[in-house]
Amino acid sequence: MSRDQVLLAGAPGYVAPLQPRRINSSEKNRQRDNMLSTLRSKFASRNTTSMTTKQSSDSHPQRNSTPSTRRPAINNPFKISGDAPPAYSPAPNAAPIFQSPTVTITPPTNQTADDPYAFLDSFDTVFLIDDSGSMAGSRWREAARAIETITPICTAHDADGIDLYFLNHPDSPSHHNVTSSTAVRDIFQTVRPRGGTPTGQRMNQILKPYLRRYEAAPETTKPMNIICITDGEPSDDVESPLIAAAKKLDKLDAAAWQCGVQFFQVGNDEGARQHLRQLDDELAEIAGDDGLRDIVDTVPFTGAEGTLLTGDGILKVVLGAVNRRLDRKKSKDLHR
Repeated sequence: MSRDQVLLAGAPGYVAPLQPRRINSSEKNRQRDNMLSTLRSKFASRNTTSMTTKQSSDSHPQRNSTPSTRRPAINNPFKISGDAPPAYSPAPNAAPIFQSPTVTITPPTNQTADDPYAFLDSFDTVFLIDDSGSMAGSRWREAARAIETITPICTAHDADGIDLYFLNHPDSPSHHNVTSSTAVRDIFQTVRPRGGTPTGQRMNQILKPYLRRYEAAPETTKPMNIICITDGEPSDDVESPLIAAAKKLDKLDAAAWQCGVQFFQVGNDEGARQHLRQLDDELAEIAGDDGLRDIVDTVPFTGAEGTLLTGDGILKVVLGAVNRRLDRKKSKDLHR
């Protein structure tokens, strides 16, 4: 202790400063061991708490007291509302859906194999109807049914419609350019069968004006198909206008199908059947000209009263006079 310290120590109220205690090596070791022991205790407690928490959160599902969570039940919305399910929208990275190519088959413009009546496209169709007294009753109704059946076929190929002429009933503008079966029915209801059978006279009144038109303008005059519906022999000369027309067409070097006359018999009169067959098969012999063109075809009645034409029968009626292949078809099986 220095001199100054001695003087101060003797002064009243003096408190001597604490002197640091000397610590030997053994005591230092003991303090260090205590400190390490305290730290280990703290870390051990902390690790135990962490492990307990981890085991609680990562426990096996079967050991978990909480029941497994199920997907919530969803009511089917379409079952109630009836709406269709939403359209499928592929994911952006989904593979493209294969779609088979659409193939459209277009038939050739000149193909007519599916329509046996396509030949009528180039024809004007004219009906000459026997309205003599013998046609009254069932024969008149049969004639009306036959034309009603044929009319849609003809008008489907001729936008101008068909023309109707009667042997006795005066001509009328309403009888021309007829385009429906209903119109045919209405016309037949206004005509009453009466009088004779002037087939030759009325045929001449149709053929002569047509041949004049054709001679004046052969390139623009459509071929004409005349269908004569009758039940018996004509009361006049029908052969002469037919022969004259055939010779005129030969002279003008007209096409073989330029004009044709089809006789369609209703009823079952045997005399009428024989006469019509002669017009078909023996017109050249009657004219004395073996080279005379054939412009006549006939469809005699072969069934019972009230029978209807078959499809082949209708085809022969509307085309037989201008199509030689159909002209050669036998008249049997044309009715049902």
